[in-house]
Amino acid sequence: MKKIKVSKGIHWVEIPEAGLFILCGSPPDSVKHLMKRGLIRTEEKNGLSYETGPNAILLSDVSLQGERFCNVAEFPVLQMLYRQGMIIPNHPNNTGIKPLLIGIEDQVKAQANYIYRGNYGLMSKDEMIHTGIPRGLTKDIMRMKLRFAFDKIRRTEELIELRIVAEGPLELRNGALIQRKGNNLYEFTYGKESVIIDLNLAGNEEYEAPYYLGHHDIRREYFSIIHSGEGDGWDINRPCMGSILTFQGKIYLIDAGPNIIHSLRAIGISANDIEGVFHTHSHDDHFIGLPALFRSDHKIKYFTTPLVRKSIEKKLSALLSMEEGMLSNYFEIQDLEFDEWNDIDGLEVMPSLSPHPVETSVLFFRALWEGGYKTYAHLADIASLDVLRNMVTNESTKSGISQEYFDQVKKMYMTPVDIKKIDIGGGMIHGKAEDFIEDKSKKIILSHTALPLTDKQKEIGTNTSFGMADVLIPSEQDFTKASAFQYLQTYFPTVPRHELRMLLNCPIVSFNPGSFLLRKGRLNPDMFFIISGIIEFIMADAGVYNRLSTGSFVGEVSGMTNEGVKGTYRAFSFVKALKIPCNLYIQFLKRNRIYEDIKKILEIRQFFQRTWLFGDMISCPVKNKIARSVKSVTYGKGQNLPTAGSQDLFLVMDGQIEIYHGTHFIETQGRGGFFGEENILFEFQNLFSAITARESTIFHIPKGDVKNIPIVGWKLFETFERRMSTLPVNKTNH
Repeated sequence: MKKIKVSKGIHWVEIPEAGLFILCGSPPDSVKHLMKRGLIRTEEKNGLSYETGPNAILLSDVSLQGERFCNVAEFPVLQMLYRQGMIIPNHPNNTGIKPLLIGIEDQVKAQANYIYRGNYGLMSKDEMIHTGIPRGLTKDIMRMKLRFAFDKIRRTEELIELRIVAEGPLELRNGALIQRKGNNLYEFTYGKESVIIDLNLAGNEEYEAPYYLGHHDIRREYFSIIHSGEGDGWDINRPCMGSILTFQGKIYLIDAGPNIIHSLRAIGISANDIEGVFHTHSHDDHFIGLPALFRSDHKIKYFTTPLVRKSIEKKLSALLSMEEGMLSNYFEIQDLEFDEWNDIDGLEVMPSLSPHPVETSVLFFRALWEGGYKTYAHLADIASLDVLRNMVTNESTKSGISQEYFDQVKKMYMTPVDIKKIDIGGGMIHGKAEDFIEDKSKKIILSHTALPLTDKQKEIGTNTSFGMADVLIPSEQDFTKASAFQYLQTYFPTVPRHELRMLLNCPIVSFNPGSFLLRKGRLNPDMFFIISGIIEFIMADAGVYNRLSTGSFVGEVSGMTNEGVKGTYRAFSFVKALKIPCNLYIQFLKRNRIYEDIKKILEIRQFFQRTWLFGDMISCPVKNKIARSVKSVTYGKGQNLPTAGSQDLFLVMDGQIEIYHGTHFIETQGRGGFFGEENILFEFQNLFSAITARESTIFHIPKGDVKNIPIVGWKLFETFERRMSTLPVNKTNH
């Protein structure tokens, strides 16, 4: 037996004598990590080239760790079935033995359903009709889907063998055994050998990206495209195809691929900076980064057509074993109409249906300027014209597409624009650069490939690098100051505008990544108001590590109390901030008669900053709102927290509580811990109970103050699932 730690949360176990090569843990881009470690490599047999790799996947017991998906087996399964050849007819690796999907029942079933939805999207005409698609068009879409699926829709169980780990050892294959030893702890045994696999992330650990992106200082233009990924799901050096669009200083994303949080950090953007996301379709290399956008203190706008949204909702609900509709808990849904120019505060977008195995839109954007519109087209996951031409049939009862639809798609592909980004991934479901040789667009960017461009492709289009920008309409104003003014208005709602402009007149200072803004223990004559970029807040001795973004004050508490800074503030990306003298700030507060109000809530807000639940990526105005509504209650040792009929979240300000499920002990929570997440997330209550282990001061936080903060809700859901996973196996279904 051999055990290799591949990356944080990813391990490799091989038992060659039993014919088992097991990927343990499958967070986003796990396949790329295996490639980088040489555990997936290209070999050749009888003139046929194919990849090696895993033939089994061990799933995490929980869906989320560090607010990110733990189990996303879509691409590992595709790698096994197609790139290794396990499903390809007459392939030497197609031996009739199916790959294994291993784990507890909840997770295995969830993954099977999610992979099914990832393969096919919506699977009935009725599902499509409910999105407003005409009945006649649903028939055409189903015919097209069937042709992509080679005329057969196959359940996941037909492709993969599902292996449920319950109580006691389970034989996987040829005498190799697995046994669950605890939450996310597994033991593999073969003969006299055994290894332990721990899939838990420790402390502040988070899943790693397989590539390094550096740091980039971007400018918010009037209308520009920042290139945030030109690779695909197999490119070990680049993020998957995606773009960041700026319009009038606002930031929009196009798709959310794996490890998008790393891409955003490299550009100095947090989820709080994002106005909205445009979504093309539900394949993991465009979809699985959605949790990064839940890490916001407000609901980001979510733009797509109802057809695509329903496909994405079904896949997301399958992945998390939850009811559909959860997108609205984290996003402000704004549906788009196909083949119409939809106005988004002056930015116009037109989605068009793209032929693909799942419901997919290509997106055209335009903004009015001198001489007419400036235009950008984002053609992600298109099929080549050769593939589509072979799908054309005049027989309406057969799978395929009509000649009329083929002509419409070709015309749509060739729409001339200023900048066009196209998928050239090739194969059965991706595009081909040669189709665009006659395209009249001013600039074509070739994307969605792991391969270097050929000379022929270089004659058709260009490539680009991460962080580069194409400016369609330059800006003649500083949008960051306008954004800062809006944050200050929210922070000080009763203060006259001319008083806020006094603060806004303070100098803007810049910090390079890694630079200190304030260091622990030192007095600071100035405080900083962050207007762009991401800050790290570190209290190493207390185990506190959180990130702050636009709209946050740095050094406000120490500046007002004239005490040393409690922690270290460090630039995580390129940062711009207003440098405000502390004495000026104090005079500003007193002059506007809000000094006592701000001082009163500072202690609570400072406590929030040191907690996992409220310390990360929540702007000061939002923390202020919560701090004003909390109720502090002190309980003696051995008292039960009053959960019956409660609509509150319980946050431990001081003391210690013990959490139970019936008589089953779950865990102990101390200062900064919390309880009552099901009160916020669900209609049902009293699933857990809590008792004070000693005298404790508990903050009661009303449901209404936290339910619409996406990052808090996402952390509450992760905690709920983790606590449920500690129950005996027969009690974990929920």
